[in-house]
Amino acid sequence: MQHSYDGLDRPGGFSRLNLFAPLRHRDFRLLWSGMTVSLLGDGIFLVAMAWQVYSVWNAPAALSAVGIAMTVPTIICLLPGGVVSDRMSRRAIMLAADAVRAVAIAVLAALSLSGRIQIWEIAGLAMVYGAGTAFFTPAFEALVPDILPAADLPAANSLDQFVRPIALRLAGPAAGGWIIAAFGPGVAFAADAASFAAAGAAVLAMRSVPRHVPEGLSIVADIRSGLAFIRRRTWIWGTLVSAAFAYLLFLGPTEVLLPYIVKNSLHGSAGMLGVVFAAGGIGSIGAAVLMGQRDQPRRQVTFIYAVWTLATLAVAGYGLATATWQLVVACLIFNALETAGTIVWATLKQRHVPASMLGRVSSLDWLISIGLLPLSFALTAPVTELIGARATLVGAGVGGAAITLAALFLPGMRDVEREPDVAAGVPPAYADADVDVVVVAAVVVREPVGGRAPVAAGRLHPW
Repeated sequence: MQHSYDGLDRPGGFSRLNLFAPLRHRDFRLLWSGMTVSLLGDGIFLVAMAWQVYSVWNAPAALSAVGIAMTVPTIICLLPGGVVSDRMSRRAIMLAADAVRAVAIAVLAALSLSGRIQIWEIAGLAMVYGAGTAFFTPAFEALVPDILPAADLPAANSLDQFVRPIALRLAGPAAGGWIIAAFGPGVAFAADAASFAAAGAAVLAMRSVPRHVPEGLSIVADIRSGLAFIRRRTWIWGTLVSAAFAYLLFLGPTEVLLPYIVKNSLHGSAGMLGVVFAAGGIGSIGAAVLMGQRDQPRRQVTFIYAVWTLATLAVAGYGLATATWQLVVACLIFNALETAGTIVWATLKQRHVPASMLGRVSSLDWLISIGLLPLSFALTAPVTELIGARATLVGAGVGGAAITLAALFLPGMRDVEREPDVAAGVPPAYADADVDVVVVAAVVVREPVGGRAPVAAGRLHPW
């Protein structure tokens, strides 16, 4: 992807947050040049996986089974992945995880091209992919603030949410729909596998960065300190727990039933599914541009929960839609609102979580948030059989929105809006318990969302 540096500081451009400022840093520029190609591959993968599964077994239970197969290894491996990312080279972890996932997708491509692919084979390879994601995601999320100054992190978050939907939700799905229509899903999987090489080459070209956890600390102590850090901050644990239950209601139904409705209710093609996904990309891009031109809201938590509640309510629109254009509108609204909240959420964490906790907080973030996701996938098929696909989506959107809004009123949820940033120094709260001694060993700042994972820790982006 080409970026213009001409108008970075001009009035009328992205002057307030300077959206493209992080690209002035060599390592960040390398990382995101590779990630952009990688995300294009993932956008292709989104369409290819749904279409391949429903081509083998045209029932919601099929994609539910694959979703469970992918998420269970991710959940199991997240804690080890977070600890390892704080103790070892994050670049090396990312390279190894991407190599494993590339092999899994390449095998999937070969099986698809053979014409003899089975659901159990797709599920098995999805398990390998999910395990790799559990190691890649904490390392990626913790690496970005290592290579950027604190002042550029808000812009990096907006840039992430600008580039990501272009590649993952717009260009990638559109290309995926075209490739599948012309050559079949096997070629689409092969394209995704090839995209890992670009990410790997970019990461290899980056400079090494130091580890953050001192020698001699046990893995158990690492995990306990991470849990203690989260437990004592309502804005973190409240968001993760509410996300877990909101995802239980709406994420499985959304990921399973949206492609099903396009294929079976609207009798659409893979290209039509790509258009719906691309609309979500357009919504995310618009939100990222708007947020990139504005300062962070003063009441960050209140803003986050307001837009996330409305976004989750938009999921009900998938169930109410009777035409493709209505799905397009619902997907655009959902992703625009979700992106706006995600940018503020990522910046909030960057400014209030110290560097020595990056990998662990990230892995615990994902672990708690998606802990109920396999159950969500498992329940989707029987609930759909009982009340139908459309009613399931409507109920999922309304219920998920109610849970999200309720979390805003947890005691202490908005206290962080009055706390100082970690970037300004170590707040006194970090030294008020023995378990937090390891936390203050090395203080930097925190992460933009990252990797080839579903998207942000704390919140995910379904379709």
